[in-house]
Amino acid sequence: MDIALCYESVLPARGGAETYIGDLARRLARDGHAVHLYASRWDAASLPTSTHFHRLDVPTGPRFLRPWRFGAACEAALRGAAHDVTVGFDKTWGQDVLYPQGGLHAASAAHNLLKFPTRLERAVAAAGKWFDPAAWSFSLLERKQYLSPKQPLVVVNSRMVRGHFERFYGVPAEAVRVVHSAIDPLRFVADDRLKRRQDERAHWGVAPDATVGLFVAMNYRLKGLAPLLRSLPLVPRDKPFTLAVVGHPKDGRYRRLAARLGVADRVAFLGHRNDPKDAYFAADFLVHPTFYDPCSLVALEALACGLPVVTTRYNGASELLSAADGVVIDDPHDAPVLATAMTGLLDHGRRAAMATAARAAGNRWTFEQHYRALLDVFGEVRRTKCAA
Repeated sequence: MDIALCYESVLPARGGAETYIGDLARRLARDGHAVHLYASRWDAASLPTSTHFHRLDVPTGPRFLRPWRFGAACEAALRGAAHDVTVGFDKTWGQDVLYPQGGLHAASAAHNLLKFPTRLERAVAAAGKWFDPAAWSFSLLERKQYLSPKQPLVVVNSRMVRGHFERFYGVPAEAVRVVHSAIDPLRFVADDRLKRRQDERAHWGVAPDATVGLFVAMNYRLKGLAPLLRSLPLVPRDKPFTLAVVGHPKDGRYRRLAARLGVADRVAFLGHRNDPKDAYFAADFLVHPTFYDPCSLVALEALACGLPVVTTRYNGASELLSAADGVVIDDPHDAPVLATAMTGLLDHGRRAAMATAARAAGNRWTFEQHYRALLDVFGEVRRTKCAA
């Protein structure tokens, strides 16, 4: 197939969608598909040598206008092209397939309000968005993407996000294809894993017999670090336990919160890691009390490392968990429930059984399976276009 991928910036070293597009491009090229990239900037060394690059020069300006400019440039560039399938990621329009890996802006905005613990705080935050030009801009752009006369085939990475399309825009379920996110479990294979675990824990100052819960995120507020810290006083102290926090280097307010709560001695703030692999190796379970995640890669990475996962129903990856390998809670603010979930994992026997199940779960849904499911969607689009 001749496939066009559209995304403003494809610098895979930055992670996220950019890494995913690089992985997808390499897999498509390896299978003999022609890959075209429409972008403003890219790292050619991280992409297949056979890639056809189409530079879209978009003027700089306010953040809320840039997606409009790139989307318009992309639409114009594709107008006379004869690709079998065109795929847009994030804030573009007019392609055959739209794959919003970050979910819907409307859903994200609604879930962002949930991070405030009281109704008053949520009401104040919602009122503030009325004066935010970016919020208005992204809302209008999203309606253009999904409610225009030319309807794209939508790919989402969880059933939760498919439900958001129906809830916020009335897009029927049959117009949305669910292809869960995936990772490559082989990234977490290491012959010296035990040594790396021991070295990492020694660096943290964690006792060999202590249980370590791992939290990994850059957006501490949205991913629930504050309610997680507030739950720690309810985790019994009869067994040694440490919460390891990996993510944004600016963690002062959370260090102060831990001190006020009297749990500073149970929290290790580790700052940013380009590759958190050794942190996974050193931990015993992942705790990810997020307020919004379309399908958290952190949860999938933890499973691949054999870590049971504690997360919330606001995480699309919770659909891939079972009682054998994880715990799903309803509300990140429910400190007793969150504390109970972590306390249960202090039991070595239970944790060992869940670790075995977690590793098996992490190996079931691989990037190869994800890729094949995505190819089925592309084939469906090509057949529809040929029939038309």
